[in-house]
Amino acid sequence: MISFLLNNEITTIDKARADLTLLEYLREQQTLTGTKEGCASGDCGACTVVLAEVINSSEQTSSSLEYRAINSCVTFLSALHGKQLITVEHLPDGKDLHPVQQSLVEHHGSQCGFCTPGFIMSMFALYQKTQQPNREAVIQALSGNLCRCTGYRPIIDATLSACQNKSPDKFKQTEIQTVKQLNDINTHNVSTDNLLVPTSRLELAAAKTKFPEANVFAGSTDLALQVTQQLNSFDKLIALGEVPELNELVEQQQGLLIGAALPLGKIESSLLKHFPQLSELLWRFAATPIRNQASLGGNVANASPIGDMPPAMLALNAMINVDDGQQKRTIAANKFFLDYRKTALQKSEWIESIFIPYTSPTNVVRAYKISKRYEDDISAVCAVFNAQIIEGKVQRINSGFGGVAAIPATVPALNTQLIGKTWSNKETFELGNEILKQAFSPLDDVRASKTYRISMLANLWKRFWLETNHSTQNIETRVVHIPSISEEAPHA
Repeated sequence: MISFLLNNEITTIDKARADLTLLEYLREQQTLTGTKEGCASGDCGACTVVLAEVINSSEQTSSSLEYRAINSCVTFLSALHGKQLITVEHLPDGKDLHPVQQSLVEHHGSQCGFCTPGFIMSMFALYQKTQQPNREAVIQALSGNLCRCTGYRPIIDATLSACQNKSPDKFKQTEIQTVKQLNDINTHNVSTDNLLVPTSRLELAAAKTKFPEANVFAGSTDLALQVTQQLNSFDKLIALGEVPELNELVEQQQGLLIGAALPLGKIESSLLKHFPQLSELLWRFAATPIRNQASLGGNVANASPIGDMPPAMLALNAMINVDDGQQKRTIAANKFFLDYRKTALQKSEWIESIFIPYTSPTNVVRAYKISKRYEDDISAVCAVFNAQIIEGKVQRINSGFGGVAAIPATVPALNTQLIGKTWSNKETFELGNEILKQAFSPLDDVRASKTYRISMLANLWKRFWLETNHSTQNIETRVVHIPSISEEAPHA
């Protein structure tokens, strides 16, 4: 039984299709049609809803609610258990619009009505944050809502006005009652007939043994695409979100231990505290609603050659901790990816956590993502470099790359051939440049050509070298003229 609050009503689901998305549930079964279907892939934001979850903090005397915007089109029902699901229909207080709705009206930011509800829900989630957001925070919060019929300015202005001049809304006024209702929901028997939600590693192992062909998932932001885009169906699914071991985040003495099922949004602050160089890579990982569901463990287990986080795990020497319910083992990230979408996981195993060792002050780390669109886009090329430089000499270089091979890949030759070299010497740069030019033979596809990808690897290596050494030497930069559309078009 999956139990949750649908707006302000306690709701239970005993039977449902394993692959029923939250969007389909809202529109077809609850007739809450303010939530729209646009892309059905978590890219446009028309389907945005908000989940409110009880947070028990040691720093607070009482529990509070955390509000997260998510894409309902790529979310399965297991994500609802023990939470409040808020849709756009529930925001007004009687006849009075919610402050974010009123602000959008006053700033003339409302649109055709198809995408506006999604914007409203992203604005609402930001409104519930304790701190007042600046313009950059607003842009991040709206990064998953792509339609701009009225232009960027009025929507951003409306969000800033509402969130910087906020007063307690009906949700804040009833928060204590909502927390009590959510705490009263039974959390022991979570599963439905087809959607299994184990609450311990032993239950998870039993579920995998009983249904060995069933797919497991954490955030479902990738698996759901097989339902919405490829029109596949799943009779049984196993959700990982309620297993405690998969939801731990521990700042250990030697490194950061991240539970495999934790959404990226929940690990962001700890991850960037110890690895601030990953900030652009993390903030450009899809968009806020996806990061509020997608997990680091899922991104690694998916083994996509264009996944954003696997290159970082390779460069940072991460260790993948796996479990089968009987015994646990650890796999180095550079041994985990075997072939296209194939990993070292055995059929009975799952990823429990990922351990990332801290880097030393002598390490220089940079992460780069090249994509056609800054936000909410997959990478054409991803490169992460982690070089240890002591007294100007290269002690070690670890690397991770995406988009250039069938798997997330590293280049050991960068380490073996550059050890002992003076980092600031032009010869060191040129040697690394030649190594990367010969390292891969990427494919041509709609994102980038083979030639572009190879050139981009060299360019990112140049950028890394220039950013991290203090030499006054100049590296020759060649300017390439790219014809404009008018120049390429034949003359009439």
